[in-house]
Amino acid sequence: MASLKELKGRINSVKSTQKITKAKQMVAAAKLRKAQAAAEAARPYAERLSAVMASLAGKVGGSDSAPRLLAGTGSDKRHLLVVVNTDKGLCGGLNANVVKAAKIKARALIAEGKDVTFYLVGKKGRAPIRRDYADRIEQNFDTSTVRDPGFGEAEAIADELIAMYEAGKFDVAHLVYPVFKSALAQDPTVQQLIPVPAPRAEAESSAAEAVVEYEPDEEAILEELLPRYVKTQVFGALLEIAASEQGASMTAMDNATRNAGELINKLTIQYNRSRQAAITTELIEIIAGAEAL
Repeated sequence: MASLKELKGRINSVKSTQKITKAKQMVAAAKLRKAQAAAEAARPYAERLSAVMASLAGKVGGSDSAPRLLAGTGSDKRHLLVVVNTDKGLCGGLNANVVKAAKIKARALIAEGKDVTFYLVGKKGRAPIRRDYADRIEQNFDTSTVRDPGFGEAEAIADELIAMYEAGKFDVAHLVYPVFKSALAQDPTVQQLIPVPAPRAEAESSAAEAVVEYEPDEEAILEELLPRYVKTQVFGALLEIAASEQGASMTAMDNATRNAGELINKLTIQYNRSRQAAITTELIEIIAGAEAL
């Protein structure tokens, strides 16, 4: 059994940890509001841009003049997984879930005979992916040098991906990132990024109903909009991971604070019992000594 001094030391240590987790919880809660608002504000823009892309892509179709970012390379042999993680820990299972989704996608593609490589954004996804796919990591993008990764970082990532695509390093790129639902739920998702996915059937039908004339022509507009679309999707992923990180961190720190409180209660009970037992033992010894006299 631990001594009274050891128990008191453990209680003080857990109390110090509880203060830290409580402070981190409050910081995450304050940052979450801003990050959530940014992620939610970007979604309508991304959806509208997707609708415009669907309208233009539906008109261009499979023509020979279609831009390569839309038409593809003519092959789907080489796949690149762009995995977006956080740079910091203490956010529960957020990064583990994103990595898990990426590995599931990688295994499925490899089982189909595809060549799979990784482009890793954020530090926390590197080690677990390196353990299983060390020879498949194509490139890392460091976002730890900036406080809040924004459109500048998204633009840099998108430019690198487009350059890699034009250099023939992959045929298809998939974006793996969490979608923020709430502080309790951040759902990992995998979506095709390059080539830009073909429009959905309902988007095609709605585009067909509208009579729109484009100036300049659709191909020229697509040449301009396709890179912007890729940048917007990457930017959206960075906003989603930022909101997800704060939400997951707030939940994790809240759980840690609660667990610390429960542990403090248990240790306090154990300390009081040990102290009472020590007092009782001391009284018995005093009484025994008095009777001996």
